[in-house]
Amino acid sequence: MGSQTLVETPRHPGRTGRGSESDSSLDEIAHEKQKIFTAALGKNGKDDDNSASPKRWKSFWTSFRYLANLTPKEVDDFMASYVIYNLDWSNEQQMREVLGSNYQEKVGDCLKSYYGVLNHLCALGDVEKMYIPPWMSRKASVLENQILYERSIAQDIGLSAGDKVLDLGCGRGRVAAHMAQYSGAQVTGLNIDPNQVAQAHQFNEERGLSNNFVQQDFNSLPLPFADESFDAFYQIQALSLCKDLPALFTEIYRVVKPGAKISLLDWMALPAYEPTNPEHAELMRRVKPLIGAVGTPTQESLEQALTGSGFEIVKSENASIDGLQAPLIDTVDLYFRTLRQCILAMVKLHVLPRHFKTLINRLCLDGQAFVKMDNMRLATTSYSIIAQKPKAE
Repeated sequence: MGSQTLVETPRHPGRTGRGSESDSSLDEIAHEKQKIFTAALGKNGKDDDNSASPKRWKSFWTSFRYLANLTPKEVDDFMASYVIYNLDWSNEQQMREVLGSNYQEKVGDCLKSYYGVLNHLCALGDVEKMYIPPWMSRKASVLENQILYERSIAQDIGLSAGDKVLDLGCGRGRVAAHMAQYSGAQVTGLNIDPNQVAQAHQFNEERGLSNNFVQQDFNSLPLPFADESFDAFYQIQALSLCKDLPALFTEIYRVVKPGAKISLLDWMALPAYEPTNPEHAELMRRVKPLIGAVGTPTQESLEQALTGSGFEIVKSENASIDGLQAPLIDTVDLYFRTLRQCILAMVKLHVLPRHFKTLINRLCLDGQAFVKMDNMRLATTSYSIIAQKPKAE
């Protein structure tokens, strides 16, 4: 059947396709997905984190159909986009050699190709929000730990009803929706990927929320907002994509009000990481493409960029229990590796298009390297910084 298995499916985010023989294949995937959740997350059939709720299933179906109908060019562009994760903002010479003098623009193009597909791959599991959260509760699932962390953001930056908050790298608008529902604040999300922005708008409308979403590369400054527009700011694991942290933080300082608090959760290299250590360097080489990191900031570089822009550090710590995310990383990796076996079997039987094999193999590459790097405390994606713009005198 090949790539014609799932034909005549509208490609607009949120729309479902016309019925076909392939729907039975999707039903089979759905049943397998529930089995995988049970096995990988230890649910024993009980869906404590609402992963199998109708809304979650709708996201799964929509993304699965979208992926099934990718063109060969979209698949090729997605795979080619990984070149940027073998580079680093700190090595401009290499950036120019590989991508050319307009490397910043090329990185932006790669990010659109990457996230335009990745967001749908992530929606096949419990990381639809495209981040593995801090491990905040040993008894909670990945999704529940996301909820716990997002609530902690609202509390840390003091969100209340009517506040306006900026979400940098907002993804599909799922975190923004939770933030608005939990705090009553109005969120403005900014993202480089038009596919995700379109989904965020649709999700927002379906839930009757008043959040706003803007498509822009946050490396293209200034930000499209007036001075002192926002009462607060947060971002989740987006800063490795920033070419110039001091310049970005200066812009954030400009658009938030005096006294506003900001929350950062991000990827960073930890003090134990030694670039000259072959094992450390190899783990970094494998993990950066997995998590989609271009730059590799440190606690020091982030804090210096913040204070240099005028912010005052309120709190700086790893938000995970004992500083480790490995249990959650391992859970997500197990789920997707199990889903991979199901997808590969269906590709072999010509039930699913062949490009699913390419996509799922790339997605599942090096998950255990991430677990190892976290356990060795070489790097983390759960480092949290709360900072504040000084109050007006």
